[in-house]
Amino acid sequence: MSEQARKHQRVARILGREIRGGALRTGSRLPGEHALTERFSVSRSTVREALRTLADEGLVRTHPGIGSFVSFDGAPLDNRHGWKQSLTEQGIAPETTVLRLETVRDAALRDALGLASDRFLAVDRMRTLPNGVRLSLEYSRVPLHAGLEDVPETGLVDGSLTATLAGAGLVVASGEQRATAVPLGEAEAGQLRRAAGTSFLRVTRVGRSPVGAVIEHVVSLLDPERFELRTTFGEPGHQ
Repeated sequence: MSEQARKHQRVARILGREIRGGALRTGSRLPGEHALTERFSVSRSTVREALRTLADEGLVRTHPGIGSFVSFDGAPLDNRHGWKQSLTEQGIAPETTVLRLETVRDAALRDALGLASDRFLAVDRMRTLPNGVRLSLEYSRVPLHAGLEDVPETGLVDGSLTATLAGAGLVVASGEQRATAVPLGEAEAGQLRRAAGTSFLRVTRVGRSPVGAVIEHVVSLLDPERFELRTTFGEPGHQ
């Protein structure tokens, strides 16, 4: 990771923590670029990258010629770093159960993602609230990069796929996702303890490395009463 990237991530992380913690409230205007460059001792381009990151996370909106304003209302779930972290940040502590951890072959997924190999690390998980309510099913397929071959035997690092990938030098920097409402089939309804046909949010996500290589393909079934997806449109203003 470049020094520039580390700096803008640090700025975004600090401002994001202040926004989520309530120090910067919904609707309030962030300090201007000049003030932020002085506060963090970084360049304007670094500040702008940090603001774009915060906008991607649904925390701020930037209006050309006016400034950036806090748009966080206390409820968004950003799954960039995983649903578990998103829930934890809201004071919800779900239990994660690993249902499957093994290497598999999937030629159809290989072709869909344009990969050379059909070997994947398969990680299926379920999130459950302390009261027993089952929130989600998640099916992760990770191309079998070097350093992941022994994971089925050694297990996930600290129970986290993100930490396991990071340990192998794999970090998701960008990606794409799509979401739709689907009725639960018999098998998934049984796992989630819901009636067959119950509507759940199906989110398909592809995470990519800084150079665009596929890091993971994830299909999540999410309880729509607990999860909300946000998207932004339009081009942030540049000064």
